[in-house]
Amino acid sequence: MGRVALVTGGSRGIGEAISKALQAEGHTVAATYAGNDEKAAAFTEATGIKTYKWNVADYEASKAGIAQVEADLGPIEIVVANAGITRDAPFHKMTPEQWSEVIDTNLTGVFNTIHPIWPGMRDRGFGRVVVISSINGQKGQFAQVNYAATKAGDLGIVRSLAQEGAAKGITANAVCPGYIATEMVMAVPEKVREKIISMIPAARLGEPEEIARCVAFLTSDDAGFINGSTISANGGQFFS
Repeated sequence: MGRVALVTGGSRGIGEAISKALQAEGHTVAATYAGNDEKAAAFTEATGIKTYKWNVADYEASKAGIAQVEADLGPIEIVVANAGITRDAPFHKMTPEQWSEVIDTNLTGVFNTIHPIWPGMRDRGFGRVVVISSINGQKGQFAQVNYAATKAGDLGIVRSLAQEGAAKGITANAVCPGYIATEMVMAVPEKVREKIISMIPAARLGEPEEIARCVAFLTSDDAGFINGSTISANGGQFFS
């Protein structure tokens, strides 16, 4: 059954793969982006998926953007909170601005994305919520105190929403990707990338499509009894 799905950060990287996977499942997808108009336009031209521009760190902008998506496409029944940023620095060098920017986007941005959609899901008695967390929210990471804090917090959001939404037919789950061959990771110097791969038992980076398939399953009718769970897709690098 085709539904309306919203994917934040859905025109690039892992988000792009998720948007395409949900479209392939027969859903009508809306993808948000923060700033790259050229990439968003190319993505829409290639896929036919509509893109919407807003900053997930801004509640009112998110609320207005979501209202526009629903006016254009219908009630959102699937939401994938994928948008995220990094501002890496060792803790002793991390600035309050680096902390706040990441918290506002990766943690508060998840609230801003789900909160305006949640009442409609409750009223209709159905919803699928997936939050894209990270292996570094599970195990921590050098120079990523801000990022790891947000991604760990995202897991708390999911586990709490799962308890609140279950009786209303809503599931909330998380996917924690490991190191994935996105544009950002592939831009890392080769020696650094080789070191990362050496720590992955699968001896390779993951592919965005592998994360997208996890999301496609969690948002399907077949996953109705899976709630409050975390899928760790990291090639065996970390177990939880």
